[in-house]
Amino acid sequence: MYDRFCCVYVRPGHDFFSSSPMPSTVISKMQYDPILSVLRIEFVSGLIYEYKDVPAHVYQEMKTSGAKGIYLNKHIKGKYRFEKIAQP
Repeated sequence: MYDRFCCVYVRPGHDFFSSSPMPSTVISKMQYDPILSVLRIEFVSGLIYEYKDVPAHVYQEMKTSGAKGIYLNKHIKGKYRFEKIAQP
């Protein structure tokens, strides 16, 4: 099966993006594609954004940050290209 994000073969049942649980009031899910350096953020509102060319260390820092929304606003928004993928 081909994953629409990277056009490489992905075994069925395998989630290509690495993902982490969200202790956040703003972000419901965060996923990262290390091959494409794409960070996908799903907001509680249902909006989904993909931030392009995000280095792995930025994803790791956000993952360990105590305040995901603040980290996103301070270190990612306005610094990386993005695409709105879905809206509620």
